[in-house]
Amino acid sequence: MVSLLLIGIAAWGIGFGLISSFRVVGVAIAVGIFLFLIALVGLIGAVKHHQVLLFFYMIILLLVFIVQFSVSCACLALNKEQQSQLLEVGWNNTNSARADIERNLNCCGFRVFDPNETCSSDCFRYHHCQPCAPIIEEYSEKVLRYVGGIGLFFSFTEILGVWLTYRYRNQKDPRANPSAFL
Repeated sequence: MVSLLLIGIAAWGIGFGLISSFRVVGVAIAVGIFLFLIALVGLIGAVKHHQVLLFFYMIILLLVFIVQFSVSCACLALNKEQQSQLLEVGWNNTNSARADIERNLNCCGFRVFDPNETCSSDCFRYHHCQPCAPIIEEYSEKVLRYVGGIGLFFSFTEILGVWLTYRYRNQKDPRANPSAFL
């Protein structure tokens, strides 16, 4: 479910022109496909009661849990100053995302509007733009809280999946010996 959600959000972002960076979309789609394949491995392992596939699924799901839990905790733990520093580093290191942000949020520059620089925003024609930092910081605080909370929820469902896989993996296969449960 999470994998299809990732792929759908990436397609939606490109479809509405919100994201033009192929790297961001490519990473989201690749992670979505990876998670879908791992879910498929777990499903096949459960249906066929295949010990190796279930073990592989359990280990990969545990690693995904560790990464997702860590990222979720980091999203929830960032304070305003750290968010601001992170946004400024991101702003200075990318040009395509900067153009997308300026165009979509109708702002120019990060902290200060400079009419001598180029900007892809509509307000640039009238030389009356506000800087992007306050707008981005307002959005980023909300997004980090939502992403952290949703990630935390799904990380706990993943650890539940690891536990259930461990329990199911150690059960006897009734097809192998039908009298095992009598």
